[in-house]
Amino acid sequence: MAVIPARHASNPSPEAAFDRTAKHFAANAVARRPNLPRTLRRRASLAFVLAAACISLPACSDTQPVVRPGEDAAVPPQTRPSGVLPPPSELYGELFTAVQTQQIYPDQKTFVDTTPDADAATIMRLYAQQKDAPGFSLRDFVTQHFKPPVDAVVTPPANQTLRAHIDWLWPHLTRTTEGASPNGSLITLPKPYVVPGGRFREGYYWDSYFTMLGLQEAGREDLVDDMLDNFAHLIDTVGHVPNGNRTYYASRSQPPFFAYMVELAAEKEGNGVYQKYLPALRKEYAYWMQGETGTARGAATAHVVTMPDGAVLNRYWDASATPRDESYLEDVQTAKSAAGRPAPEVWRDLRAGAESGWDFSSRWLGDGKTLATIRTTAIVPIDLNSLMYHLEKTIVTGCTVTHDAACVADFSARASRRDAAINHWLWNANGYYGDYDWQLGQPRDGLTAAALYPLFAGVATPDHAISTAQHVRDTLLQPGGLATTTQNTGQQWDAPNGWAPLQWIAIEGLSRYGERPLADEIGQRFLKGVKGVYASEGKLVEKYVVEGSGVGGGGGGEYPLQDGFGWTNGVTAKLLDRYGQ
Repeated sequence: MAVIPARHASNPSPEAAFDRTAKHFAANAVARRPNLPRTLRRRASLAFVLAAACISLPACSDTQPVVRPGEDAAVPPQTRPSGVLPPPSELYGELFTAVQTQQIYPDQKTFVDTTPDADAATIMRLYAQQKDAPGFSLRDFVTQHFKPPVDAVVTPPANQTLRAHIDWLWPHLTRTTEGASPNGSLITLPKPYVVPGGRFREGYYWDSYFTMLGLQEAGREDLVDDMLDNFAHLIDTVGHVPNGNRTYYASRSQPPFFAYMVELAAEKEGNGVYQKYLPALRKEYAYWMQGETGTARGAATAHVVTMPDGAVLNRYWDASATPRDESYLEDVQTAKSAAGRPAPEVWRDLRAGAESGWDFSSRWLGDGKTLATIRTTAIVPIDLNSLMYHLEKTIVTGCTVTHDAACVADFSARASRRDAAINHWLWNANGYYGDYDWQLGQPRDGLTAAALYPLFAGVATPDHAISTAQHVRDTLLQPGGLATTTQNTGQQWDAPNGWAPLQWIAIEGLSRYGERPLADEIGQRFLKGVKGVYASEGKLVEKYVVEGSGVGGGGGGEYPLQDGFGWTNGVTAKLLDRYGQ
């Protein structure tokens, strides 16, 4: 039985206290003027926040300050994308904080996915009128004005083979945003798309590439094309592909797999695909490279880090430094436990960890085990920079198809520089690819499954690929496939878990460099584990325990194990095709 989301469905720092107060002041002030047109309400809200900022902060300037090595550059405020509402935390201010703090719903994501019965200004006006009345019930107020998402339980036909079950799931995981409320958090998309499943009721960026692998196996090129068009639409309208198509995800992205999606479609449809999506590829690249020309050596701006030798690499980052809407209470508690750290710093690192897709992992933790020590923005990740290399190479292909010689020269040079930087800065002296802490000026310890991204992207040198493969074989290969890391921290992107997308990255990367026996060993072991869980439970799940004899559904992290499950379905379909039913 699969649970499928319905189709329609501390001691804060002074900066954090100001941020929350400003937002609440803006929301309440705008709520008192419900007759303003929506666009003006948004502008008024932003104006209140900015005005308060200029009054309360030491400096308020359009210019970026000089940045010393090891510091972050200030990033000018980003214009909110046209047609995208502010996130619920901004729209509902005090009400949002009360709902999440009092845990009206067990899962913090539920409230931000609800459908309001009116616009935010109307609801906030009613809340202001009623909240102090005798006998006021917050739970009743929320129940009256917000409709929670409904997860439909669907029962598959009996005795389906694993492959038949995957093909049966695709229509049940396909959504449109037709009929979506203009007051909700869902960002509308022009065409159908596939969601992961469970609590993940919206489309997710990097998940979708691995889902597309399975759609292509099922002959659903039409849906692959639809999802590509949706991502191009988001890049055009939002400026990047958000984490997912929710307003509360719009301040960040996820690992940039759009170029791989274009490549996947081009394999079936020809080079015209590169020409069609080249503008979107270049615009996404500009998003990730914002600040590349003005950042001093040893400093960072947004997603860009300038290394001590002048090489430009990338990091994960989020434009907001507040608790995540979908994990508000957890983030507030994490910041409270981070002794000596400003809460906004912790929150941005948590958000950047979410952008990485590895939320969360010992990869990002200062002490390797405690979430409150998270320092994602201080780390130059091997996976992200491998993906950026592939994006540069894909733009070269697109510009070749369109006969743009200047673009070919520019992006060929960019890819060449990144190749050199990756193999210098992100090559660990222990003999494998890894992350680099640009603030501490040293490599991060420990081998992780991300080490295989340079092989997947084709940026690894042959010698480095052989050495990395040997370390992976000796350290990460487990009875159920490839372990994510060697550390068991209780975080979901650590041991003993293995994830379908990382298995596929490993299999394809190792095969590319002639390490086919290890690639096949990983693939066959993981597929055996997926088959075992399906045989006993009748479902595919988000992650799997790959260590020891008890291979099964994985655990850890901020929420219960989810089934469905988009990227597992996609990778499993490819593995079934490669290794047999």
